[in-house]
Amino acid sequence: MAHSFDTVAREVVELHEDLAAWLGSEAEKEILDRFLDAQDSGFEMVSADGALVARADLASGLEGASNAQPGLEIGIDDVAIVADSDRSVVVRFRETHTTSAGSSTRVVTAVLVDSAGARNGLKWTYVHETAIPG
Repeated sequence: MAHSFDTVAREVVELHEDLAAWLGSEAEKEILDRFLDAQDSGFEMVSADGALVARADLASGLEGASNAQPGLEIGIDDVAIVADSDRSVVVRFRETHTTSAGSSTRVVTAVLVDSAGARNGLKWTYVHETAIPG
């Protein structure tokens, strides 16, 4: 099954809207729950600083981070599907975090797996972030 570009791009944007809402405002806990529910139980990520972060560590780190970056906006562009299979899709995109203190940009590669009950039918299983200097 080929994954629809529109569905994959929508999932990328919606996940980051939730993350920005959680970190950038006094959002309800349901926002964090929805963000974490989008992560597969075996989720791992390599952060922009090179740290390997498991799902439990991500959840723990975000738990007390509501409004930690007031006004945070996360822009997503240059979305591309780089590999597509019957049960997963690899997507690459550029992510720009902006607050009143400035902005940072990274290129992200992510593996999303099919999950019938998930938003947009996909769960995040792996993310690798690469910081863009500047």
